[in-house]
Amino acid sequence: MRTYVIVVVIAFIASCKQKGVKKDPKILHKAMKLDSLYSDLFTKEAFNGNVLVAEKGTIIFEKSYGLADEKTKRKLNSKSVFELASVSKQFTAIGIVLLEKEGKLNYNDKISTYIPELSFYEGITIKNLLTHTGGLPDYMDLAEVYWDKSKIATNKDIIQLFVKHKPKVVFAPNEKFEYSNTGYLLLGTIIEQVSGVSFEEFLKQKIFDPIEMNATSIYRRRYQPKFIENYANGYVYSDSLKRKMLPDELGKEHWAVFLDGIVGDGMVNSTIIDLLKWDRALYTDVLVNQDDKQKIFSFYKTNDNVQTKYGFGWFIKNTEDNEKTVYHSGGWAGYITYIERNLTQDKTIIILQNNMTPKTALPVKKTRAVLYN
Repeated sequence: MRTYVIVVVIAFIASCKQKGVKKDPKILHKAMKLDSLYSDLFTKEAFNGNVLVAEKGTIIFEKSYGLADEKTKRKLNSKSVFELASVSKQFTAIGIVLLEKEGKLNYNDKISTYIPELSFYEGITIKNLLTHTGGLPDYMDLAEVYWDKSKIATNKDIIQLFVKHKPKVVFAPNEKFEYSNTGYLLLGTIIEQVSGVSFEEFLKQKIFDPIEMNATSIYRRRYQPKFIENYANGYVYSDSLKRKMLPDELGKEHWAVFLDGIVGDGMVNSTIIDLLKWDRALYTDVLVNQDDKQKIFSFYKTNDNVQTKYGFGWFIKNTEDNEKTVYHSGGWAGYITYIERNLTQDKTIIILQNNMTPKTALPVKKTRAVLYN
């Protein structure tokens, strides 16, 4: 048994060296503890995906666990592409910031300036949408009731549902914080209206290409099918059939299918390597400057002075030691995702999973415990 453990440790250290992990014993110790954590979860069918942990941009741990394709048994690797779900919102938010920098919009502009058919929603601003303080009802609930599920809905379709049915606001603008996918759908539409190009093309031109996120794109696999090399299929669990499956097997009336045409609140697809490039770019001025980042990573308050703990596309947390951490999770159609950036210590956690089952875990706290000793 002892010989076996020594062999495993030597193999792990060799693997770390191949991936560029520092030889520092403390770093290797963290890497081994992280591998033990995720290997145990994988054995328990609680984790199937990729994880990357970095300190000051240096990868201290990166590994893939499980399959990208259950049918062919193709394994995941560091270049596997995942749907990011709501982790996509930070890219939408930066898109808005870039347009504001170009003088093409203002954060205090009313949404009716760019989507006039929604003028009956008075007083809601772009800033309200960015910070989830707009008070708009959930578009998924609206679509569930009124949308013809034999068709795949787009942003335009959802906006027309709002125009036709005029659902009441949940609260007045800036009255309180309530997480809103509707708000980010509308931000995606505003980006298209203002830029004159598709949401996909705008993010490619302004974000993905400049920082060489070459494996990152907008991908709507049902609405606009295309081949993506090394794609990680997202699997959900069927209680009735007692097995994992693609959401498509559940039929056209499954929300993941008929809402596949929506952009803004999701649909960015990426890899752990590209997300590290994104993380590093946000420490520079290549996309946005310090003033912009101050707005993106700041708390915003409601009318009654309650702090929302959300900036532009990121949740924000300050510790007792005055350290600032920004983070976001996502969950959609078989994918569970997470990115965390400690802006004070420059530490990064990226977790991408392509299984969504009753056993699936998102071990952020345990990962953080290892990273911070």
